[in-house]
Formats: sequence, C-alpha cells, structure tokens
Amino acid sequence: MQELLQSDDFRSIVLNETPLIDVRAPVEFEKGAFKNSVNLPLMDNEERRLVGIEYKNKGNEKAVKLGHTLISGEIKEKRIQHWLDFKKAHPDAMLYCFRGGQRSEISQKWLRENNQDIVRLKGGYKAFRNYLMQEIDNSVKYFKPIILGGRTGSGKTIFLKKIKNSIDLEGLANHRGSSFGRKVTPQPTQINFENTLAYELIQKINDEHKHLLFEDEGKFVGSLYIPKLFAAYLNNAPLIILQTPLRTRVQITFDEYITAAQKQYRVVYKEGGMKLWYQDIHSAMKRISRRLGLERYAHLCKIFDEAFRVQSKTNDCELYKEWIIYLLEEYYDPMYDYQIENNTKRIVFKGNADACKEYLETNII
Repeated sequence: MQELLQSDDFRSIVLNETPLIDVRAPVEFEKGAFKNSVNLPLMDNEERRLVGIEYKNKGNEKAVKLGHTLISGEIKEKRIQHWLDFKKAHPDAMLYCFRGGQRSEISQKWLRENNQDIVRLKGGYKAFRNYLMQEIDNSVKYFKPIILGGRTGSGKTIFLKKIKNSIDLEGLANHRGSSFGRKVTPQPTQINFENTLAYELIQKINDEHKHLLFEDEGKFVGSLYIPKLFAAYLNNAPLIILQTPLRTRVQITFDEYITAAQKQYRVVYKEGGMKLWYQDIHSAMKRISRRLGLERYAHLCKIFDEAFRVQSKTNDCELYKEWIIYLLEEYYDPMYDYQIENNTKRIVFKGNADACKEYLETNII
C-alpha cells in the first residue's frame, strides 16, 4: 500500500496560506490553532475524554479499540464526509492532530478508503507551533523595526494600514491598545495571537522588506502580551511621531469610540447593545480613576452621562466630543508627554501624515 503522505514544510504552509483541517477535539482547538484552520474533529470532547481514561487505565490498544467503537456507523460517515467536503472545496488542504500521530493517521486512512488522499503535518500541531514561535524570535535577524508613535486619536492605525511593510499588532490582537480599547468581540487567545503574528512576520520577511513599521504598543495589547524577545527588539527601535491637530484627533476618536463601537454593540447584542456599551465605557473610566484623581474622574463621568442622556432623547451625539476632549487633555496627553520625555533619543522624525509617509518612502521603504 502507498505510504501516507506527511510534510513538515511549515514555511510553505505559511507562504501559501494553506487551508488546514484540525482533527483535534473542540476543547483543544479553542485553546489555540492556526490561521486558515477549521476544526473538523475525529473525536468530540466527551469521546476524547473517555478514550483518554481508557488509555490511562488499560493502555493504547484498548483506547484505540474504544475509539473505533465510539466513532462508527453514522457518526463515522458524517465526520468523513465533513473532511471530504472541505478537501473538495480546498484541494490543497492538509490535516493535523496534536503530535501528528494516531488521530491524524486514522483520519488519513479513512479518507484514503474514500478515494481521497491528504497530507498530514509531520509532528502535528506541536511541531508547527514550535516552528512559528521560533520564527518570531528568529525574525529579529532579518528586519529593522520602525515604531510609529503619536497622541491618542492621531490616526496611527489609519496611517499604518496605508504602509505596505507594516504589521498592525492591534488588528491581530483585536484591541485598540488603550484603556478604552476593548472591542465587542473578544481578543484571540494568546496562542492564536502569536501564531498569526508569526504568519505576518514570515510573509513580510519573505517579501524582502528590510524595515517593518509597527505602532508603539509597549509589552501588551489589551490582555495579550507581545513575545518577550520580540517586544524588547521593538522597544529599542527608532521612533517617528505622527502629529495630528486636536480637532482631527477628536473626530478620529469619536468615529472609533462612539460611532463604530455603538454600531458593533448593536449588531452583536441587539436591543441590549447600548446599555452594555454604556457599562463598558464606565468600566474603562473606573480603571483610569486612580490616575485621573477623584475630581477629574467624577467630571469625566458627568460629561459622559450627559452625552448619553442627550443621545438617548434626541439621537444627537455631538456632546460626546466634549467628553473626548476632556479625556484626551486630562488623561491621554499627559501620559503621552511623560512617555515621550523618556524616549526622546529614539525619535528620528516628527510630522503630519503626509510628511511621515514621505519620510518613510525616502528613507526606509
């Protein structure tokens, strides 16, 4: 019989954006998986639990036998059909389990019995995950970072998206990177964030970008941390400062924190969306209350509550801009000024969006 196909050409998988079938149980998939992967498990969570108990008590042979008993008949046929359907839609798809062992091999055999060959990842999830983490650390040898700084609301993310050799860490982390940066949809797991970051780095470096542009994030983006060695490398990089007038910053912040955020909350939570958005903003204000001081915190809440009251009655949102101005001038700007004072030696350029873009095009890109 022809040998079942395996591959550990992980670099090719990343560069080609190869679709992947993850045959691990859902509980494993939820902890972390790979970009372009779909969970079509060989065993569900309960079946995996029972087989695990059998393996612990009676060994591998008995565990495999129980697995075949649990996954038979119509259950087996449905799972094979899911794999066949995905492979038909994605002819280049590969599959993996945790270590590239029994579960993925069994899945391969069942597919072959249905006249469909598929390649499985050699070493499975564990080997591919190790490769990606190593590539994050190794990436620092192949590019020079440039960090984009600027006051809150300067439009750094907007600017970043216009630069081809940039990586949007906030986008990967699904967070705006500030005390009010939480989005209605949850952040990815730490594992998924790292895996996707590795994909981005491998692809950008393969495109022979000598420099990569990142927004100034520090060590964390929301609850997710940037891998230690990589974060340290970015922390010492040259800094360009995007300078934007206050009026424009207020509008950018309004568009993001008010207009876009409310829309997202309504889409996800329907009628309860506005109430939950209101509560989340108050939670964010509470988190910064110690730094603000009680008097300024109380005033910030008062402005926000009045803006919310007016919107509820008249649908007019303009008053939120007063809240944003106070938030920027009393909280974000002083904090930014302090951080910049400690990083003045790193600054290589300051200017508006056009000037920063011209600087990058002339000196870096």
